Amino acid sequence: MNPYEPHLARITRIIDENEAKDIKTFEVVFCDAQEAESFDFVCGQFAQVSVFGAGEAPFGIASSPTDRGFLQFTVKRYPTGTVTTALHNCQEDGLIGVRGPYGNGYPIQLLEGSNMVIVGGGFAFTTLRSLINYILHPENREHFGELTVLSAARNSGEMIYKYELRRWAERNDIRLILTIDKKEEGWEGEVGFAASVLKQAAPSSDNAVAVVCGPAIMIKTCISVLLELGFAPERILTSLEMKMKCGIGMCGRCNIGDKYVCRDGPVFTYQQLQEMPEEY
Repeated sequence: MNPYEPHLARITRIIDENEAKDIKTFEVVFCDAQEAESFDFVCGQFAQVSVFGAGEAPFGIASSPTDRGFLQFTVKRYPTGTVTTALHNCQEDGLIGVRGPYGNGYPIQLLEGSNMVIVGGGFAFTTLRSLINYILHPENREHFGELTVLSAARNSGEMIYKYELRRWAERNDIRLILTIDKKEEGWEGEVGFAASVLKQAAPSSDNAVAVVCGPAIMIKTCISVLLELGFAPERILTSLEMKMKCGIGMCGRCNIGDKYVCRDGPVFTYQQLQEMPEEY
Protein backbone atom coordinates (compact mmCIF):
# COMPACT_ATOMS: atom_id res chain seq x y z
CA MET A 1 0.00 0.00 0.00
CA ASN A 2 1.15 3.52 -0.78
CA PRO A 3 1.42 5.34 2.59
CA TYR A 4 0.89 8.68 0.84
CA GLU A 5 -2.38 7.66 -0.82
CA PRO A 6 -5.45 9.22 0.85
CA HIS A 7 -8.79 7.47 1.15
CA LEU A 8 -11.88 9.20 -0.15
CA ALA A 9 -14.22 10.59 2.49
CA ARG A 10 -17.44 12.56 2.18
CA ILE A 11 -18.21 15.62 4.32
CA THR A 12 -21.55 14.91 5.96
CA ARG A 13 -21.78 17.87 8.34
CA ILE A 14 -20.03 21.20 8.94
CA ILE A 15 -20.36 23.01 12.29
CA ASP A 16 -19.34 26.64 12.88
CA GLU A 17 -17.57 26.61 16.24
CA ASN A 18 -16.92 30.29 16.95
CA GLU A 19 -18.43 33.70 16.29
CA ALA A 20 -15.70 34.63 13.82
CA LYS A 21 -16.58 31.49 11.83
CA ASP A 22 -12.91 30.75 11.21
CA ILE A 23 -13.06 27.51 13.24
CA LYS A 24 -15.21 24.73 11.83
CA THR A 25 -15.75 21.08 12.65
CA PHE A 26 -15.96 18.77 9.65
CA GLU A 27 -17.71 15.45 10.10
CA VAL A 28 -16.65 12.96 7.45
CA VAL A 29 -17.51 9.40 6.46
CA PHE A 30 -15.27 7.14 4.40
CA CYS A 31 -16.72 6.27 1.01
CA ASP A 32 -15.46 2.69 1.28
CA ALA A 33 -16.89 0.66 4.18
CA GLN A 34 -13.76 -1.50 4.43
CA GLU A 35 -11.54 1.56 4.77
CA ALA A 36 -13.86 2.90 7.48
CA GLU A 37 -13.59 -0.39 9.38
CA SER A 38 -9.80 -0.46 9.16
CA PHE A 39 -9.35 3.13 10.42
CA ASP A 40 -8.75 2.19 14.06
CA PHE A 41 -7.46 5.06 16.19
CA VAL A 42 -6.94 6.13 19.79
CA CYS A 43 -7.54 9.54 21.35
CA GLY A 44 -4.71 11.95 20.63
CA GLN A 45 -3.77 10.58 17.22
CA PHE A 46 -3.97 12.64 14.04
CA ALA A 47 -4.65 12.17 10.35
CA GLN A 48 -3.60 13.83 7.15
CA VAL A 49 -6.53 15.58 5.48
CA SER A 50 -6.27 16.57 1.83
CA VAL A 51 -8.31 18.94 -0.28
CA PHE A 52 -7.75 17.92 -3.86
CA GLY A 53 -5.98 20.60 -5.84
CA ALA A 54 -4.90 22.46 -2.69
CA GLY A 55 -2.76 19.99 -0.73
CA GLU A 56 -2.90 18.23 2.62
CA ALA A 57 -2.25 19.05 6.27
CA PRO A 58 -2.25 17.15 9.57
CA PHE A 59 -5.12 17.59 12.02
CA GLY A 60 -5.84 15.97 15.37
CA ILE A 61 -8.89 13.73 15.39
CA ALA A 62 -11.59 15.56 17.37
CA SER A 63 -14.09 12.71 17.57
CA SER A 64 -13.79 9.80 19.98
CA PRO A 65 -13.13 6.17 19.01
CA THR A 66 -16.53 5.54 20.61
CA ASP A 67 -18.17 7.62 17.85
CA ARG A 68 -18.98 4.95 15.31
CA GLY A 69 -19.25 5.54 11.59
CA PHE A 70 -17.66 8.98 11.27
CA LEU A 71 -14.61 11.10 12.03
CA GLN A 72 -14.47 14.76 13.03
CA PHE A 73 -11.73 17.34 12.46
CA THR A 74 -11.88 20.84 13.93
CA VAL A 75 -9.93 23.23 11.73
CA LYS A 76 -8.99 26.88 12.12
CA ARG A 77 -8.70 28.84 8.89
CA TYR A 78 -5.53 30.89 8.55
CA PRO A 79 -5.29 33.77 6.05
CA THR A 80 -2.11 32.28 4.59
CA GLY A 81 -3.19 28.66 4.99
CA THR A 82 -3.87 27.16 1.57
CA VAL A 83 -5.28 23.87 2.87
CA THR A 84 -7.27 25.32 5.77
CA THR A 85 -8.81 27.96 3.48
CA ALA A 86 -9.68 25.36 0.85
CA LEU A 87 -11.21 23.11 3.50
CA HIS A 88 -13.32 25.97 4.88
CA ASN A 89 -14.57 26.60 1.34
CA CYS A 90 -15.80 23.00 1.05
CA GLN A 91 -19.49 22.26 1.30
CA GLU A 92 -21.40 19.39 2.84
CA ASP A 93 -21.43 16.33 0.56
CA GLY A 94 -18.03 17.34 -0.83
CA LEU A 95 -15.16 14.85 -1.13
CA ILE A 96 -11.81 15.10 0.64
CA GLY A 97 -8.95 12.69 1.32
CA VAL A 98 -7.96 11.18 4.68
CA ARG A 99 -4.95 9.03 5.53
CA GLY A 100 -3.82 7.72 8.88
CA PRO A 101 -4.16 7.42 11.78
CA TYR A 102 -0.70 8.53 12.87
CA GLY A 103 1.15 9.14 16.11
CA ASN A 104 1.02 7.47 19.49
CA GLY A 105 -2.07 9.05 21.11
CA TYR A 106 -2.84 9.14 24.83
CA PRO A 107 -1.83 5.98 26.75
CA ILE A 108 -5.39 4.96 27.62
CA GLN A 109 -4.48 1.76 29.45
CA LEU A 110 -2.02 3.64 31.67
CA LEU A 111 -4.62 6.35 32.37
CA GLU A 112 -7.28 3.91 33.52
CA GLY A 113 -7.77 3.93 37.27
CA SER A 114 -6.46 7.50 37.59
CA ASN A 115 -8.16 10.78 38.36
CA MET A 116 -7.95 12.96 35.27
CA VAL A 117 -7.19 16.68 35.00
CA ILE A 118 -7.61 17.97 31.43
CA VAL A 119 -6.65 21.53 30.52
CA GLY A 120 -7.16 22.97 27.03
CA GLY A 121 -6.87 26.37 25.39
CA GLY A 122 -8.41 27.64 22.18
CA PHE A 123 -8.92 25.25 19.27
CA ALA A 124 -6.16 23.00 20.67
CA PHE A 125 -9.02 21.50 22.69
CA THR A 126 -9.74 19.12 19.78
CA THR A 127 -7.95 15.92 20.83
CA LEU A 128 -8.79 16.68 24.47
CA ARG A 129 -12.46 16.64 23.51
CA SER A 130 -11.85 13.21 21.99
CA LEU A 131 -10.32 12.00 25.25
CA ILE A 132 -13.08 13.52 27.42
CA ASN A 133 -15.85 11.92 25.36
CA TYR A 134 -14.01 8.60 25.50
CA ILE A 135 -13.82 8.80 29.31
CA LEU A 136 -17.48 9.83 29.62
CA HIS A 137 -18.75 7.03 27.41
CA PRO A 138 -20.93 4.59 29.40
CA GLU A 139 -18.60 1.69 28.55
CA ASN A 140 -15.52 3.54 29.88
CA ARG A 141 -16.56 5.92 32.68
CA GLU A 142 -16.13 3.37 35.48
CA HIS A 143 -12.51 2.78 34.46
CA PHE A 144 -11.50 6.35 35.36
CA GLY A 145 -11.64 8.31 38.59
CA GLU A 146 -12.61 11.94 39.10
CA LEU A 147 -12.59 14.11 35.99
CA THR A 148 -11.69 17.81 36.05
CA VAL A 149 -11.84 19.75 32.77
CA LEU A 150 -10.62 23.33 32.30
CA SER A 151 -11.37 24.98 28.97
CA ALA A 152 -9.86 28.42 28.31
CA ALA A 153 -10.51 30.91 25.50
CA ARG A 154 -9.70 34.53 24.76
CA ASN A 155 -13.38 35.44 24.91
CA SER A 156 -16.75 33.71 25.01
CA GLY A 157 -17.10 33.90 21.24
CA GLU A 158 -13.94 31.81 20.86
CA MET A 159 -15.09 29.05 23.23
CA ILE A 160 -15.55 26.04 20.95
CA TYR A 161 -17.83 23.03 21.38
CA LYS A 162 -20.42 25.08 23.29
CA TYR A 163 -23.08 22.42 22.60
CA GLU A 164 -20.81 19.82 24.16
CA LEU A 165 -19.89 22.01 27.12
CA ARG A 166 -23.59 22.41 27.93
CA ARG A 167 -24.07 18.65 27.98
CA TRP A 168 -21.01 18.14 30.18
CA ALA A 169 -22.21 20.83 32.59
CA GLU A 170 -25.42 18.86 33.17
CA ARG A 171 -23.50 15.80 34.36
CA ASN A 172 -22.58 15.13 37.98
CA ASP A 173 -19.43 13.12 37.21
CA ILE A 174 -17.32 15.94 35.78
CA ARG A 175 -15.94 19.15 37.27
CA LEU A 176 -16.14 21.61 34.39
CA ILE A 177 -14.35 24.97 34.61
CA LEU A 178 -14.65 27.55 31.81
CA THR A 179 -12.56 30.70 31.69
CA ILE A 180 -11.97 33.67 29.37
CA ASP A 181 -9.16 36.22 29.46
CA LYS A 182 -11.22 39.31 30.26
CA LYS A 183 -14.53 39.96 31.96
CA GLU A 184 -17.61 40.13 29.73
CA GLU A 185 -21.16 41.16 30.45
CA GLY A 186 -23.28 38.07 30.97
CA TRP A 187 -20.32 35.71 31.37
CA GLU A 188 -20.91 33.35 34.31
CA GLY A 189 -17.66 31.39 34.19
CA GLU A 190 -14.18 32.21 35.49
CA VAL A 191 -12.09 35.14 34.28
CA GLY A 192 -8.34 34.85 33.88
CA PHE A 193 -5.62 32.95 32.04
CA ALA A 194 -5.66 29.17 32.21
CA ALA A 195 -2.68 28.87 34.56
CA SER A 196 -4.06 31.23 37.20
CA VAL A 197 -7.50 29.61 37.10
CA LEU A 198 -5.89 26.17 37.32
CA LYS A 199 -3.91 27.27 40.37
CA GLN A 200 -7.08 28.59 42.00
CA ALA A 201 -8.99 25.37 41.24
CA ALA A 202 -6.07 23.37 42.71
CA PRO A 203 -7.01 19.86 41.55
CA SER A 204 -5.45 17.15 43.69
CA SER A 205 -2.41 15.34 42.32
CA ASP A 206 -3.30 12.22 44.32
CA ASN A 207 -3.46 9.31 41.86
CA ALA A 208 -3.98 11.87 39.09
CA VAL A 209 -2.77 12.41 35.55
CA ALA A 210 -2.88 15.83 33.87
CA VAL A 211 -3.20 16.43 30.14
CA VAL A 212 -2.49 19.93 28.79
CA CYS A 213 -2.91 21.21 25.22
CA GLY A 214 -2.97 24.76 23.90
CA PRO A 215 -0.66 27.59 22.86
CA ALA A 216 2.98 27.08 23.87
CA ILE A 217 2.91 29.74 26.59
CA MET A 218 -0.25 28.24 28.07
CA ILE A 219 1.29 24.76 28.16
CA LYS A 220 4.44 26.10 29.82
CA THR A 221 2.62 28.10 32.52
CA CYS A 222 0.09 25.35 33.25
CA ILE A 223 2.81 22.73 33.61
CA SER A 224 4.54 25.01 36.13
CA VAL A 225 1.31 25.17 38.13
CA LEU A 226 0.83 21.40 37.95
CA LEU A 227 4.35 20.84 39.27
CA GLU A 228 3.58 23.21 42.15
CA LEU A 229 0.44 21.19 42.87
CA GLY A 230 2.53 18.04 43.19
CA PHE A 231 2.07 16.38 39.81
CA ALA A 232 5.11 14.30 38.87
CA PRO A 233 6.66 15.06 35.43
CA GLU A 234 5.82 11.54 34.22
CA ARG A 235 2.15 12.17 35.17
CA ILE A 236 1.83 15.27 32.98
CA LEU A 237 1.04 14.76 29.28
CA THR A 238 1.01 17.22 26.42
CA SER A 239 0.88 17.12 22.64
CA LEU A 240 3.31 18.61 20.12
CA GLU A 241 0.75 18.36 17.34
CA MET A 242 1.89 21.66 15.85
CA LYS A 243 5.19 20.01 14.81
CA MET A 244 3.63 17.44 12.49
CA LYS A 245 4.44 17.38 8.77
CA CYS A 246 4.39 14.25 6.58
CA GLY A 247 2.96 11.98 9.27
CA ILE A 248 5.17 8.93 8.68
CA GLY A 249 8.65 10.06 9.72
CA MET A 250 10.04 10.39 6.20
CA CYS A 251 10.52 14.14 5.66
CA GLY A 252 12.44 14.75 8.91
CA ARG A 253 10.84 18.14 9.48
CA CYS A 254 9.32 17.19 12.83
CA ASN A 255 12.42 15.74 14.48
CA ILE A 256 13.52 16.93 17.91
CA GLY A 257 16.88 15.40 18.70
CA ASP A 258 16.45 11.69 17.99
CA LYS A 259 12.64 11.85 18.18
CA TYR A 260 10.15 12.21 15.35
CA VAL A 261 6.99 13.88 16.61
CA CYS A 262 4.79 12.18 14.02
CA ARG A 263 6.14 8.75 14.93
CA ASP A 264 7.25 8.94 18.59
CA GLY A 265 4.60 11.54 19.52
CA PRO A 266 2.72 13.80 19.28
CA VAL A 267 1.90 12.87 22.90
CA PHE A 268 4.83 13.11 25.31
CA THR A 269 5.14 13.24 29.06
CA TYR A 270 6.77 16.29 30.58
CA GLN A 271 9.53 13.98 31.79
CA GLN A 272 10.24 13.00 28.16
CA LEU A 273 10.29 16.65 27.09
CA GLN A 274 12.85 17.43 29.76
CA GLU A 275 15.17 14.83 28.19
CA MET A 276 14.80 16.34 24.70
CA PRO A 277 16.50 19.41 23.17
CA GLU A 278 14.48 22.59 23.74
CA GLU A 279 13.43 22.88 20.10
CA TYR A 280 9.70 22.45 20.62
